[in-house]
Amino acid sequence: MCGIAGILGVTDPVQAEKDVRAMIERIAHRGPNGIRVESGPGWCVAHARLSIIDLEGGWQPLHAAGSTVIGNGEIYNYLELTEEFGLGDRLATGSDFEPLLHIYALEGEKAFERLRGMYAFCFIGCDGRTWLVRDGFGIKPLYTDQTETGFRFASEPRALTMDGRQAPPSASQVEQLLSLGYLIDGPIGSWVDTQAPGFATQRLPNGDLGDMLVIDWESTGPSPHSAHPREGGDPGVFDDIGSRRRSSKKTWVPAFAGMSGEEELLAALDAVLEDSVKVHQRSDVPYGLFLSGGVDSATVATLMSRLNQRPVTAYTCGFDVPEARDERGQAERVAKALNLDWRETSFGEEDFWRIAPQVAWALDEPTTDYATLPTYKLAEAAKGTLTVVLTGEGGDELFGGYGRYRRALRPAWLGGRAAEPQIDAAFLNDKGAGALARWRKMAGAPNGYSPLQRAQYADIVTWLPNDLLLKLDRCLMAHGLEGRTPFLDKEVAAFAFNLPDRMKVRGRYGKWLLRKWLERHCPAADPWGKKKGFTVPVASWIAPRAGDLALTIPEVKAVAEVCDVDAVHAVFTDDRQAHNRWPLLFFALWSLIHLEGAEPRAALASLLGDA
Repeated sequence: MCGIAGILGVTDPVQAEKDVRAMIERIAHRGPNGIRVESGPGWCVAHARLSIIDLEGGWQPLHAAGSTVIGNGEIYNYLELTEEFGLGDRLATGSDFEPLLHIYALEGEKAFERLRGMYAFCFIGCDGRTWLVRDGFGIKPLYTDQTETGFRFASEPRALTMDGRQAPPSASQVEQLLSLGYLIDGPIGSWVDTQAPGFATQRLPNGDLGDMLVIDWESTGPSPHSAHPREGGDPGVFDDIGSRRRSSKKTWVPAFAGMSGEEELLAALDAVLEDSVKVHQRSDVPYGLFLSGGVDSATVATLMSRLNQRPVTAYTCGFDVPEARDERGQAERVAKALNLDWRETSFGEEDFWRIAPQVAWALDEPTTDYATLPTYKLAEAAKGTLTVVLTGEGGDELFGGYGRYRRALRPAWLGGRAAEPQIDAAFLNDKGAGALARWRKMAGAPNGYSPLQRAQYADIVTWLPNDLLLKLDRCLMAHGLEGRTPFLDKEVAAFAFNLPDRMKVRGRYGKWLLRKWLERHCPAADPWGKKKGFTVPVASWIAPRAGDLALTIPEVKAVAEVCDVDAVHAVFTDDRQAHNRWPLLFFALWSLIHLEGAEPRAALASLLGDA
């Protein structure tokens, strides 16, 4: 896990090195172990390193077999690739990225299809082709833009700004953020770049359900400097001006096609999960996990306990508020059953006001998901003890865990409804209808999927990468921690997504097969207990200062431009609308920090009238 930045199509090497150094320094928190900047013919790249594998020799960029790579993330199957291709005598380091250089020399772009991991990297090939590659689920971020100095890329949007301030958001983007809770169309300012008029900061899209996405430039075609976003097109779709978009389509073939019996499927599930957790533990630094009271993290904990001789360190966050769901009791029961080194941390009102502006700073691409708050606190607690943290993200999406999936399968007369976001944003001038239409366009599944798979697909291509994985990346990287997601392994995904629907949803239970497995291997997790939605009691903490916020938030420029200010005022004075207070508070904080350049604490003080 690191931060990367670079410029392709360089025409002024001296200026490019200055620019790239400034870019990487803006995201130095992603790589607390050090920064390296390097130039070559037509390119300049930089790497802020968080040392995980080969602490001494794994510095990037890496060079071998005539190619160069600079990457963020982990390639988990590097040992298997090393053995398969007989690379042991040719490797100069123990880095998980070095085998890719040698395999590319043997088989070109096919090498990318062999990767199993979470990654975003720039690969400058021995054949003169340059590639940007991102993992299929979008676990690791990558952003691009075009300026007069060349085609730029970086791990966070803030690296692509000139003074730390981002371009103003469009009304459509604010509508998406405040009604859906995340952005579909890429980082704020993706259609306006004040530093380079006519070009756009974009989120390089992830692939299609676990298929990697790559962009390459032919050595015989125009330089990367000429690549630019299609006018009026979807973010991340590039014209064929020296660039092409390619996606592997080999991941999502039906897995374990001959298996149908429950016992046979349970044995296959055990094997695929154990293998995933085993490779996700590969690390030369301390690792552990975040443990909630749910099925997914308990599954990861069960397998980590099986695979490690020493007690695995696990962190849980709880809330000392009567109306909040506190997961610590259930997590402790699992921890005792598995002999984990369990550590708890609490989150209270004082934490809320301290952490909220820090989270707004960390999320330079925003999400209003209040789960960012305890995630940030957990990372804060684990820092210094752990460097790698395994989590349960992806379990609900792949195994069919959400209640909205079950509702989508019921007939309307039994309360069934589409598994779509429920929009409640009356404070927006256009009430969120455009955001829902955009979501429906992005969430449309390919032909041949069952109704359940279509609902899963929608979450996997919208909410998962743009909310859950964004939250995990930014909140952990703000503390120099690497977050790993064993469920979002392409082997696990191929197995889980292609399970028969009855093995995912049955009666009132989602994740049927996963619950059966957990019942057998960790009954203390209470896998058949009623799923209680994860909640953070933000409304309770905001309520005492709602009167102050009712006066200041409608005055924030970015809020006033897209919201009905009277309706915003009503959100903070009418307790029936208390659920809308956190999204508006977060967006006000975010805009003051990222659009107006305020320091996080000063931004909060101004909203509370304490400045």
